[in-house]
Amino acid sequence: MSSSPVSLRSLIPAVFLPTLIFEIGVGALAPVLALSARALGASVGTASLVLALLGVGQILGDVPAGALAARVGDRKAMLIAAGIAAVTLTGGALSRSVWQLGLAATATGATNAVFNLARQAYLTEVIPVELRARALSTLGGMVRVGAFIGPFIGAAVLAVGPVRNVYWLALLCTAVTAVVLLIVPDVAEPTPWRPSGSAPVSVRTVVRAQRKVFLTLGVAVVLVGSVRATRQAVLPLWAEHLGQSPSSTSVVFGIAGLVDTLTFYPSGKVMDRAGRLWIAVPSMLVLGLTMACLPLTHGLVSLTVVAMLMGFGNGIGSGILMTLGADVAPPRTRSQFLGVWRLCADSGSAGGPLIVSAAASLGSLAAGIATMGGVGILAAAALLRWVPRYSAFATTGTRNKSAVAKGPAAASGRSGRSERSERSERVES
Repeated sequence: MSSSPVSLRSLIPAVFLPTLIFEIGVGALAPVLALSARALGASVGTASLVLALLGVGQILGDVPAGALAARVGDRKAMLIAAGIAAVTLTGGALSRSVWQLGLAATATGATNAVFNLARQAYLTEVIPVELRARALSTLGGMVRVGAFIGPFIGAAVLAVGPVRNVYWLALLCTAVTAVVLLIVPDVAEPTPWRPSGSAPVSVRTVVRAQRKVFLTLGVAVVLVGSVRATRQAVLPLWAEHLGQSPSSTSVVFGIAGLVDTLTFYPSGKVMDRAGRLWIAVPSMLVLGLTMACLPLTHGLVSLTVVAMLMGFGNGIGSGILMTLGADVAPPRTRSQFLGVWRLCADSGSAGGPLIVSAAASLGSLAAGIATMGGVGILAAAALLRWVPRYSAFATTGTRNKSAVAKGPAAASGRSGRSERSERSERVES
């Protein structure tokens, strides 16, 4: 391993590039899952369920992903996930029934959970504290860029072949990701936090030790995840309500996605320099307020403006949940903690659109959207209340207080743990 300091540039080949390639495959696959189900004879509702199973698989995989990474290491966990994804994608391409396709989609979502958690845990360990938010925001940005350009690449593949070819495209991306992981070494070796040969701490033990974090800041994470996911659901639904054509809706969605993908690095820089709250709270306020304003739009222009503002609010929050997780995760049980942390976020992502769907089924889509706008405001308040309690990097004020309390080592930036994390380490040891 190189002895030179870890920088964002040095992380491109080993971290950001494989993440981007892998997410391009996932991004290309997501839009065609429902089409595949329809081709196998599924109803519209069943086809939507098959698409949702990709997210369900990610939720189911979050906690096992943390346990796997803690047991075998981040890089091996990703290679295992890539191998399983190759099997599940092949199964999806060759599916002859809806249940086979649903099983493949669920398993593919679980492999995505393993891959993303492993990269987050690795970055949390090796990146200098003063670059943490920028690194994790960039990692989140790679996920968003992949999700943004993946469907376009998938559309090009569909233009010259059947739907099945998109699965082969995703499989190719997975294979390339595995090759990069095999031939490109990590820039630094993570610190071994447990003696060689000792068993890793169980997830249940970690949850018990960190229950106050999960019952407070974890609830805020659930709210943030729900508002973020709802943004993707309500834009096309409200555009259809306004009578916009599918092509116009796609353009609006694409413009909002572009704004989203362009703001991840500046937000990380602000978080590193001014503190996490200077991005976390504005992100939720902008997203919540603009979502509440969405039912007030009545034409394509106003819809596009609000969609762009929603994209901005979501984009500046890129990496905020990963950064907060890195701030509060106990180093000795980081992977297990982050698995539960991601479960909170992904559970919120699944629950938010369900609220809107329930409201729409009762005849008031606008009320459902406005409700989720209120959830965005509540999320901002929860972050403002709980982030300073658990993260030493909430603001420059909390950072300075933490440095004074911890002494010279913390003041020089060598300590990235919050006081809560250190107390948790003593509990677990």
